[in-house]
Amino acid sequence: MAWNEPGGNNRDPWGGSGNSGGGRDPGPPDLDEVVRKLSGKFGGLFGDKRGSSNGGSNGGSGGSGMPFGSSPIGFLIIGAIAVAIWLASGFYIVDEGTRGVELRFGQYSRTTMPGLRYHLPRPIEQVEIVDVSQIRAEEIGYRSGRAEARQPAFRTVSREALMLTVDENIVEVKLAIQYQVSDPRHFLFNLFDPDMTLRQVAESAVRAVVGDSTLDFVLTEGRAEIVARVREMTQETLDAYESGLIITNVNLQDAQPPEQVQAAFADAIRAREDEQRFINEAEAYRNEVLPVARGEAARILEDAEGYREQVVARALGETSRFEQLQAQYTLAPTVTRERLYLETMEAVLSSTSKVFLDAESGNNLLYLPLDRLVNRSAVAGGAQSLRDPSLDGSVTSSDVEPISRFRDLSRSREVR
Repeated sequence: MAWNEPGGNNRDPWGGSGNSGGGRDPGPPDLDEVVRKLSGKFGGLFGDKRGSSNGGSNGGSGGSGMPFGSSPIGFLIIGAIAVAIWLASGFYIVDEGTRGVELRFGQYSRTTMPGLRYHLPRPIEQVEIVDVSQIRAEEIGYRSGRAEARQPAFRTVSREALMLTVDENIVEVKLAIQYQVSDPRHFLFNLFDPDMTLRQVAESAVRAVVGDSTLDFVLTEGRAEIVARVREMTQETLDAYESGLIITNVNLQDAQPPEQVQAAFADAIRAREDEQRFINEAEAYRNEVLPVARGEAARILEDAEGYREQVVARALGETSRFEQLQAQYTLAPTVTRERLYLETMEAVLSSTSKVFLDAESGNNLLYLPLDRLVNRSAVAGGAQSLRDPSLDGSVTSSDVEPISRFRDLSRSREVR
């Protein structure tokens, strides 16, 4: 029946017992009573029956007891939940580009690949995540400044940069090395500080290479070779240490004399450049003159060869003519002598414009008709110049002998 019907003793649904005046209690329910009821229900769940039915204002004898009982089932459930949480803590995720190194009681166990992995929870096993895709860098001889620290963008570290060459010169070398982790296990366990070890090994390698090179080689054409040798020596040392690092790139940032001698060195460079320029100009001049000289020498040699052939051929011809003439003279001396005389006189008189005849009977000179001789000499001289350029129309010393022969021949005729 309804709580407000007659005979209902004026009872309300909130559990109030009413007052003397017949009205209900307008106050909220007691919070402590609600907590005690909930505690009693949880206690009954774990086997504790105390106070589960007590709901008075004083809470009964079980109102002040523990909310959870001390039965074995309760402890087993709590333990199972704790063990499940502990076992679930062994799941971990290895991201792409990283590797997981599992340690069992601090000793290496295995290396895991990217994906969802599991290891025995702590303290039995633990995992170290190593990034093997990250490009790390070390700087030798300089440091790159940071904006937040208000440092310069490029700061030289003289203790690392200054090196001695084989010719006892000091050079300032700045080197940057990029590397990656190749073996996470070696990277974590074999070296105390892999980055510091790499820096020291690279500095030792570059000092060894520069110490075996001259200053000019380091500053000019030897940069590529120095980089290759430094990379090779550094990688060999890191492999011997089993560092788990692999060098991906070596950059020679700068190589120059120390700041204190840069002015003098700039003068030396300019002098070297002038020397090279002069050498290039001399080479160009030589390349221009030598072909012309070689061509001229070849032409002179060809002319000499032609002249030699000409002289030899002419001498052979004269020899052959003389031999033939000697044979004819042997057969007919008088006729041959007369023909030689006529040919000689023709050759001599045709090339001169005047002829003097010596007459022994007196001192007078006989003048021949000069106009005719001039005309004949002009015609004969032109034809003879085509045959022999050496004839210029004048009487030479070679013409005296035919004239004397002509005089002797005339005297012999007179005697006869």
